[in-house]
Amino acid sequence: MSSNMENVRPSPIAGSWYTSSAQALQLEIRSYLAAAKLQPIEGEVIGLIAPHAGYRYSGPTAGYAYRAVLGKEVDVVAVFSPFHDFTDERLLTTSHSAYQTPLGAVPVADDMMAVFQKQIEGKGLRAQEIAFDREHSLEIQLPFLQIALGKEFLLFPLMVRTYEMDEIEVVAQAAANVFKEKKMLLIASTDLSHFYDQKTACTLDEEMLKRIAAFSPEQVLEAERKGIAFACGAGAVAAILRTAQLLGGTRVQVLHHSTSGAESGDYSSVVGYGAAIIER
Repeated sequence: MSSNMENVRPSPIAGSWYTSSAQALQLEIRSYLAAAKLQPIEGEVIGLIAPHAGYRYSGPTAGYAYRAVLGKEVDVVAVFSPFHDFTDERLLTTSHSAYQTPLGAVPVADDMMAVFQKQIEGKGLRAQEIAFDREHSLEIQLPFLQIALGKEFLLFPLMVRTYEMDEIEVVAQAAANVFKEKKMLLIASTDLSHFYDQKTACTLDEEMLKRIAAFSPEQVLEAERKGIAFACGAGAVAAILRTAQLLGGTRVQVLHHSTSGAESGDYSSVVGYGAAIIER
């Protein structure tokens, strides 16, 4: 991948999924962080599960996840997300050298991605490089990171479409090898159930969050496969949970759940959002 910082991915969602005004964006995110009240966290937070809808809908829940890493110093942040457009690829990453947001450009960890690619290629996988994609679920985590962390970091972007545990294992082993000597943060970007009534959504989301809290990538994938609970980023969640296990993670704690009904006022068809942390 190019190391040319002129090769920056422009944001296709600033001004729609979140505001394009840097000042307003900072104020909005800081308000979500301030509103999130957490109990004391005993372990080191090495990972987050955070939602990826428009900020007016999922920002309050995302605030709980990012409040848990406020001021954390890291070298690299791995953001694993789904990819919502059609493709046959199992894994994707960016061919750009940075992601642009209204708060500035976030440089991609090209060297780490090259090492990762070499390792998974040895197991028959590859992350397809794409340019000028419109995927919102990865980018939408970045302004929260820019505000919560407060210092520059490298981004390791991976869009995960596979729900096969053997492929998730390959991804996790390679990612853990890349990150084991680094000050890192792992993030899984996912929403939960889509377009059920509020009561049904809460039941489905409770089941998925229970499986996430059990720190079980296999249970997350099983729920999606059997249709008993849903997460559009189930593959990303499973990969982050397994990577965290390999890096010494010991516990997952669910911090918050909400639905789009709180903002839209329509509880007949909602999207579920959850926030969780991974500790070691």
